[in-house]
Amino acid sequence: MGVVMVVTPCPAREAHRVLAAAAAAARVGVEGLAASMAAAAWGVKAPKGVERALRRAVEAARTAGADGAGTAPARPLVPSRERTEEALGRFRGCRAWLWADPADERARRAMDDATYTLCVLMGRPTAYEALRAAELRLADGAHHAPREMDGTGLAV
Repeated sequence: MGVVMVVTPCPAREAHRVLAAAAAAARVGVEGLAASMAAAAWGVKAPKGVERALRRAVEAARTAGADGAGTAPARPLVPSRERTEEALGRFRGCRAWLWADPADERARRAMDDATYTLCVLMGRPTAYEALRAAELRLADGAHHAPREMDGTGLAV
């Protein structure tokens, strides 16, 4: 439910409705849908019907408030500066570890986990967008401004 709450954004009750609608559309139980979502976090591709149903249910929830058919959309959750700094620091540490030893399986798993955490925390679908959002979140104060930028415009 947490992932749906972040990407939609919506409260827990609405996230449960989204998951139930997706499960019904995919003709699987909510438990089966949850198992597919959990497996996807480990790289196992979800069945096409499940993936399509979940995408449609999330999109319907995102647009429900825009056309007057549902309630007003919830305000997006904004992580605290401290939590953003923590996740960004973990991401950078894992990135350095992976750069130091690209063949280290533990470093790859740690990097995957740190990237996933940053994406969920910042509510962004890609690592680049999540990293950029975290940098922007922290750049509003002079003492948090990035000092050095790499070629992509992200702080190093």
